Amino acid sequence: MSDVQTVATLADAARQMGADSAYLGGGTVLMRDVNAGTAPSRLVRTTDPALGEIRALGDRVVIGAGVTMAQILAHRDLDFLHPVARLIGGPQVRNMGTVGGNLFAPHPYGDFAVALLALGAQVTMAGASSGSARPIDDVLRDRERPSGLVASVEVQRPSAGSFGFRKVSRVKPKGVSVMSIAVLAPQSGGRIQGARVAWGAMASGPVRGQAVERALDGQSLDSTTIERAAQVATDGLSPPTDPLATSWYRQEVAGVHLRRLLQSMGGR
Repeated sequence: MSDVQTVATLADAARQMGADSAYLGGGTVLMRDVNAGTAPSRLVRTTDPALGEIRALGDRVVIGAGVTMAQILAHRDLDFLHPVARLIGGPQVRNMGTVGGNLFAPHPYGDFAVALLALGAQVTMAGASSGSARPIDDVLRDRERPSGLVASVEVQRPSAGSFGFRKVSRVKPKGVSVMSIAVLAPQSGGRIQGARVAWGAMASGPVRGQAVERALDGQSLDSTTIERAAQVATDGLSPPTDPLATSWYRQEVAGVHLRRLLQSMGGR
């Protein structure tokens, strides 16, 4: 049985963290370990109200780490993330699962983190790395040894039609992901500039699809470009084999689903 310690602020919670402790946010993953008797001996939680705040700052939105998927769906400034949050579990999970927790969700979970990775989110931490925002790429790379607790995530609103998300699962509509794909493809003068592509369930955690990004950058989103992107969909990736799908299957279908996503974003 784990002891639960409640503190007033996230900074206090960060100071309380140690080798024998875990942070308790929404608990959608951690509570399974608690019930199985495999959780750390001490759980730390906070009642810090800042974790539940959503603030619009011009074309950017700051999302507290404790904001739930249900809150995302209820906030009009986050309408570009509604299609992602809607596919996270069922109502119970969406009411409890948090933005910060999703960054550390184990394979094959973490679909919301995939979307944030494609959007190039910036993550502010409390603890050893407090004070300055870090690129989400760095936070996800170091998520097995985080240097603090997530305080907030900041994203820029994508231009209309430049962001797309697709989740592939065997149980519709809310099953665990066989894979998920997020694409940010902003255009200038009819050409894609600064493409970001992210995959979920195609590695141990969310990962960039750099080969696809190179195939998209500088191109118009037409059928030729989409086919080139689909052909290199899994270049540089080593998809896992798990009870949901084999590595071979993921490699075989990734290009198909990437093609469909890009076509849905207006590809001709």
